[in-house]
Amino acid sequence: MMAQQRMNEFLEKLSSGAPVPGGGGASAYTAAVGMALGSMVANLTTGKKKYAQYQEELESLLEDAAKLTQELAGFMDKDAEAFEPLSRAYGLPKGTPEEAAEREKVMEKALAAASEAPLALMEKILESMKMLDRLSIIGSSLAISDAGVGIQMAKAALNSASLNVFINTKLMKDRAKAEEMNFRADRMLTEGNTMADRVYETVLGRIC
Repeated sequence: MMAQQRMNEFLEKLSSGAPVPGGGGASAYTAAVGMALGSMVANLTTGKKKYAQYQEELESLLEDAAKLTQELAGFMDKDAEAFEPLSRAYGLPKGTPEEAAEREKVMEKALAAASEAPLALMEKILESMKMLDRLSIIGSSLAISDAGVGIQMAKAALNSASLNVFINTKLMKDRAKAEEMNFRADRMLTEGNTMADRVYETVLGRIC
């Protein structure tokens, strides 16, 4: 499992010529780090008298953020699993009309699966951004910059994951399905980037 690797090992594989891990795995890793920073902010806030009114909410956020961090990290493997069938499909023979037709059928299915994985990752990233949004308001002023760093990492991961959607949907023959996937990605991009920019300004307002 990629999430269990040492960072240097992961980076070495990422920089190699191997097809996985790639951009999808890197996006998931970045998203997990962003959410972990949210947990850091919550941990540095919980139990503080100044923020006692948020104690119950902070405890809930800590539990949810820990779970979500692991789910985001899990997409490092889910991305690789989704890409494997597509990688095999590219190698299928296409010398005869029958082979070409079968290859196209397999490719179409693999392209859709390879698009669904980053779409699911984007949904999870949006969940993390909502938590970071809240933490940018109730988090300790001593750690609030980390909420800002977390939201920027989540934003980068969201935008990066969308590229793994678009590169696959572009090749799909079923244009109706491809456009439906593109629409879902675009909707999450709009929501996430708007939220991330707002949170960043909130954090800047608290530290400047």
